[in-house]
Amino acid sequence: MIRGLEYLFYEDRLRELGLFSLEKRRLRGDLRAAFQYLNGTYRKDGEGHFTRVCSDRTSGNGSKLKEGRFRVDIRKKFFTMRVVKHWQRLPREAVAASSLAVFKARMDGALSNLV
Repeated sequence: MIRGLEYLFYEDRLRELGLFSLEKRRLRGDLRAAFQYLNGTYRKDGEGHFTRVCSDRTSGNGSKLKEGRFRVDIRKKFFTMRVVKHWQRLPREAVAASSLAVFKARMDGALSNLV
């Protein structure tokens, strides 16, 4: 424990240290992996994980993903299902980034308002 912060609430300690919560850090890692899958970094492993929506009528980032439908509730916790709703809300600049480093920088700016 850092001296002087032991009596603060969890959210206040994170704010004081300039860190994201555990939930946001997990989401950040998931979105990073989704970006790599969609841009072909994981060619063999990522084939068929995500389905892109082919429509010009998209608002927001323009690179929408299709959310699957399952009867079993356990599938709602899968990686592809966790990422889709947050991916839809990312800004166009973040999704259209040319590299992972640029994506991470733009995503961090958007992530503070995302969750």
